[in-house]
Amino acid sequence: MTLPKGFGTGGGASSSDVSKMIGRRAEDYFGIITGVFIAAYVGTWLGVAVAVIYYPWAYPPASAHFALTVLTIIESIGYILCVKCTTEGTAKEKTYNGALAGIIAAIAVITIVTDSVFFGL
Repeated sequence: MTLPKGFGTGGGASSSDVSKMIGRRAEDYFGIITGVFIAAYVGTWLGVAVAVIYYPWAYPPASAHFALTVLTIIESIGYILCVKCTTEGTAKEKTYNGALAGIIAAIAVITIVTDSVFFGL
């Protein structure tokens, strides 16, 4: 592999050289992935809320409950896969398990409370 001037010593690139060339490592993106997940959930929640408030004839409460629950599950599975794939094979592989479980649990509680309060289900 040909390296840019100033990288590597002799025969090849070390992992620190490659890290300097490409920027932050993917396993350091836990905060960004979490922020995007929370933003996606808030967008889903707001979309369902707008649909129920402004278009009640087209989006009855049972349909809103189903949509919010199913989309939350799909987003949560995607979040878990993103975090697990970016930290796979690194020292941080098990570091984020507690935070991952806590964030998913908080979103689940918010979804259940929303369903109970607004949809009466």
